[in-house]
Amino acid sequence: MEEWKEYKLGEVINILDYKRIPLSSAERKTREGGFPYYGAQGIIDYIDDYIFDGTYLLIAEDGENLKSKKQDIAQLAHGKYWVNNHAHIVESNGICDIRYLCYILNNIDLSGYITGSAQPKLNQANLSAISIILPPLNLQEQIADFISMFDNKIELNQRINDNLEQQAQALFKSWFVDNPNSNWKKISLSEVASFVGGYSYTGKELTDFSNVAMATIKNFVRNGGFKAGGFKGINPSAKLKECHYANLFDILVAHTDLTQNADVIGNTELLLTCGKYNSIIFSMDLVKVLPKEIFPYRFLLATMLKNKMFKGHCLGYINGTTVLHLNKKALPEFEIRKPSDSEAKIMNEILAPYYKRMAKLLQETDKLISLRDTLLPKLMSGELKINDINN
Repeated sequence: MEEWKEYKLGEVINILDYKRIPLSSAERKTREGGFPYYGAQGIIDYIDDYIFDGTYLLIAEDGENLKSKKQDIAQLAHGKYWVNNHAHIVESNGICDIRYLCYILNNIDLSGYITGSAQPKLNQANLSAISIILPPLNLQEQIADFISMFDNKIELNQRINDNLEQQAQALFKSWFVDNPNSNWKKISLSEVASFVGGYSYTGKELTDFSNVAMATIKNFVRNGGFKAGGFKGINPSAKLKECHYANLFDILVAHTDLTQNADVIGNTELLLTCGKYNSIIFSMDLVKVLPKEIFPYRFLLATMLKNKMFKGHCLGYINGTTVLHLNKKALPEFEIRKPSDSEAKIMNEILAPYYKRMAKLLQETDKLISLRDTLLPKLMSGELKINDINN
């Protein structure tokens, strides 16, 4: 076996934190542009200039996610971008492959290096002290190349799905904004759909060992999109009702929001995957929108509700301060233009393949993530070799 060596992280990287420059939200508003502005957990804005040009590793310096690890704490950034003071920025000094290092940091226990309880922090000294074991550089590169194939396909699937979503919205715009039929009657959403509240659960029902999962606002991407990583495994109590189950292509609307900018509330998503679970229920933070028999066109209805007009409507029905809530009147009072039955049927049939393709790609992504996460620790420990997989 080729020699594997133990290092302190500071021995294999150069830390470039001295180059970071934080900008307040007010400053960023005066400097809007096309360059990503990174914080602890990824891109939080776009501004008119950049500090870094190239591929570097960003590692969260503070934030709740350092303890919960609901998201990766390390990520590669490419191209031209700006970084604030909530993410360490590092490069390899030649001993490690920066991609391999990213995989290590997202797959080892860092709890011993995190300080603070109210505001967890990974300071620069503790970052440098993290103990890691590295194989020879050529083996690091082989493993990183292999695992990157999974990540590249996952990213490609996401880009395709984003494009499919944009195409669906372009169709909606051409039908209802650019060329609306003056004969289409304006009606309230409650005339063509009914609304079902989600399951009220307790923390003790949550578990990692269940074939049932609960869809929550954690499944909703802030700028639109549905992610399987937000599912919570659950053993629901006897108070669970049949109506609390969600099937593929059911329409879910976020009714609650923990972000102060109302990024999630009012967002609409079709359930496109069950992830690794057999059944999905949905939480009290969501509402299921069911098309009525007089308008059984769920893909058309979903596209209507995924449009920014519905989001804008919902923003006028929000109450609450720390936690935002959507008034129960928001959904039933939303007005839509109702095409004739024959027109709506054709529109629905045109839209269906877009969402079915999105579902297929999202389900493929779930399988890729599962396989990647199974192989990676075995490759990094030396239990499995690239040649074993190739053979």
